[in-house]
Amino acid sequence: CAIWPESTVVYAPCSGTVSVVMGHAVGLTSDDGVEVLVHVGVDTVEMKGDGFSPKVKVGDKIKKGDLLLEMDLTKIAAAGHPAVVITVITNTDDFAGVEVVASGTVEPGADLIKISK
Repeated sequence: CAIWPESTVVYAPCSGTVSVVMGHAVGLTSDDGVEVLVHVGVDTVEMKGDGFSPKVKVGDKIKKGDLLLEMDLTKIAAAGHPAVVITVITNTDDFAGVEVVASGTVEPGADLIKISK
């Protein structure tokens, strides 16, 4: 999986199916069973979706690199939240290993997390 935040957009880290959409967060299940939560900001749930524009809906089939959501960095900052993109594998116990291989700004096509079965 890889994730590519660019100033105001977040792309799909892998191919799969959208399982959750909550304005500030998108849950995915990859084609190989990895459950991924892509969460924008810290405590941004308090914004109740203001400043976030999801571009997918539950059940959508997505490909690695598809646009997941747009965010308004000014609104996030004005609400007092850091504009970070947090990517979490929620079913790590299903795999032999989950290793972070990149952090910070990750370029398109670069891997962020390596998962071993």
